[in-house]
Amino acid sequence: MERIVRTLRCKNANIPGTLGKLASTIGKVGVDIGNITTVHLGPNYTIRDIDVYAENDEQLTQVINEVSKLKEVSVLQVRDAVLEFHKNGKIKMINTVPINSLDTLRKIYTPGVAQVCKLIESQPSWKDTYTVIPYSVAIVTDGSRILGLGDIGPVAGMPVMEGKAALLQQLVGVSGIPILVNTKDSDEIVETVKHIAPTFGGIQLEDIAPPRCFYIEDRLAGELNIPVMHDDQKGTAVVTLAALINACKLTNVALQEAKVGLIGLGAAGLSIGKLLFRYTGNPAMGTARTEASIKRHAEAGGIPSNFDEIMQKADIVIATTGVRGMIDSSRVRQGQIIFALSNPYPEITPEAARAAGAILAADGRSVNNLLGFPGIWRGTLDAKARKIDYEMLKAASLAIAGAAAEGELVPSAIDTKMHLAVTHAVARAAVESGLAQRQLDDDYFASSDCKEPPWA
Repeated sequence: MERIVRTLRCKNANIPGTLGKLASTIGKVGVDIGNITTVHLGPNYTIRDIDVYAENDEQLTQVINEVSKLKEVSVLQVRDAVLEFHKNGKIKMINTVPINSLDTLRKIYTPGVAQVCKLIESQPSWKDTYTVIPYSVAIVTDGSRILGLGDIGPVAGMPVMEGKAALLQQLVGVSGIPILVNTKDSDEIVETVKHIAPTFGGIQLEDIAPPRCFYIEDRLAGELNIPVMHDDQKGTAVVTLAALINACKLTNVALQEAKVGLIGLGAAGLSIGKLLFRYTGNPAMGTARTEASIKRHAEAGGIPSNFDEIMQKADIVIATTGVRGMIDSSRVRQGQIIFALSNPYPEITPEAARAAGAILAADGRSVNNLLGFPGIWRGTLDAKARKIDYEMLKAASLAIAGAAAEGELVPSAIDTKMHLAVTHAVARAAVESGLAQRQLDDDYFASSDCKEPPWA
């Protein structure tokens, strides 16, 4: 269960034992203490920020009430650290060229900019050299399937889009631009994206509910001349395959021979099934809430099944339902591998699954598409690939799996070396499959980072 994190700003009288008394009071409620930071140290009192981890709102209220009873302590503020990180947004546009003189102004704006405009007008390919277009990705959502929260609308989904954009820039130097689309009409979304596509080097579809997401991705991929990827489909499938490769290695299970069961056949589940089928040659059993979803799984080569059969027969269970706690511990079979990937709350916690007999269990915090999409995009853009195909996705999965330390399921999501490995693997696969429109030499693959294009 995710715990509630709050920061208590406390004013403590400078009386020996006050801090110990405060810590004891918090501990007696059953709340864990995190960081303690001294904000002010004066002759009569000290102000400290104390991070506390509560199981629920009631426990948080109880600890505040108990601390407030201490005569030596005053609670000045209760702050939400998560909200503070998001204050005023997490991204902004910045200049790459400082404008600190009239001479610079004239070069980057009028009259100098006209020279660049005329060059691109006469030879459009120069946009790849003299604009931000080739390393910009639109992150498009209608807000209809945000995390496990559901249809909360595009504006409420903006913090997720900002997070994706911030990570693209931080990890691989790609500019992600959130695009909120205030419609759930699939054709309107397609036409909107087509109209804005000249601004970008690629289109990342994000948190669009099935079945519309399948139609939207297929149409855009077929009608645009730049790569399109629905991250909930392709990104999640890539990372899941990588994690399964290592999970099977750690548990001595043969992935090509294992029975795989998919619980939930939405954007993630259906795509995981497709990628696993292509990689192993063995179809996965699958069940979902709707017959339409099960039919799509069958049309993709999967085996229609049901919850009971999957829990009884599958060696590997992958759940992507968005339903918190739907897998009861009593249903877990000894020796199973359980991936309960719904965020922010899994179908069963890894701890509960292992306690019930699972040989290995993970959730969406570790098996997360953040491991995949930054490097997939950077490699695709470096190669200037027309689209993202199976070979590129497989290469990404193998690179992620190979970057994990001995005994680990997956590498750290902020491991820049891993993202570079994915970048190079995807770019190489694009070249080998004939999708690359840019030549990449040995110097490119020998590069030690991917924050700047090697030809910059």
